[in-house]
Amino acid sequence: MKYALFLGCKIPSALPAYERSTRAVLGHLGVTLVDLEFNCCGYPARSFSRDAFVVAAARNLALAEHAGLDILTPCTCCFGTLRHAIRFLREDDGLRARVAQALAAEGLSWSGQAEVEHLLPVLAREVGLPALSAAVRTPRTGLRVAAQYGCHALRPSGVTGFDMAPTIFETLIRAAGATPVDWPRRLECCGDPLHDANAPLSEHMTHAKIADALESGAEVLCTACPHCHLRIDAAQAATGEPSLRTLLYTQLLGAAMGLPAQSLGL
Repeated sequence: MKYALFLGCKIPSALPAYERSTRAVLGHLGVTLVDLEFNCCGYPARSFSRDAFVVAAARNLALAEHAGLDILTPCTCCFGTLRHAIRFLREDDGLRARVAQALAAEGLSWSGQAEVEHLLPVLAREVGLPALSAAVRTPRTGLRVAAQYGCHALRPSGVTGFDMAPTIFETLIRAAGATPVDWPRRLECCGDPLHDANAPLSEHMTHAKIADALESGAEVLCTACPHCHLRIDAAQAATGEPSLRTLLYTQLLGAAMGLPAQSLGL
């Protein structure tokens, strides 16, 4: 099993533990990750130029296609953005022609052969739950975990194709031996996309999620999105009293597999 690893911008710059733990866990499970010369997924340009956004995304898709690989990304924002770009390219002939012209300047082309997958479905469906269970050495028995999906993985479901009635994250938490909690705000936005435009509203949304997870009995909030992880950490750090520990799913699973803490960025 081999994928082109798409880290995006946020993980290397602000959450390197996500890259480290992703490489450690997938390497242990026999998944080969290939590094290509990817650029930004294009998300920051979406509000300014649809063409610029899609060209940026399409260049990444074309690089993976040229290498004969599908893309695996641990970032839900990058995942949603690249999936949106594919939909736009398939539906808009004019856009596709303009993008093709831009890619041709680098000797690249896009035909739609490269798929884009998020880390969680790859673990659940491609690696498979039996393989995960077999790899677990020190199950996180008794640990109560709230799953934070992140908006870009789920919406719109017709574009992302992630999990129509989301349960995949909870299933993966159980695979690590932990207990997922049912909490009312589990599918709500973390508040990060609003923070620059309306910080008070963003902070209210984030703290509401944290309070809800705690009231539901969670000891840990588990993430698979760098934006969610950083927003929740920042909101708690601002109060001076972090009340809910955050863990990346790859850290939770890696710990259950008995991998060294340093290799997981812990």
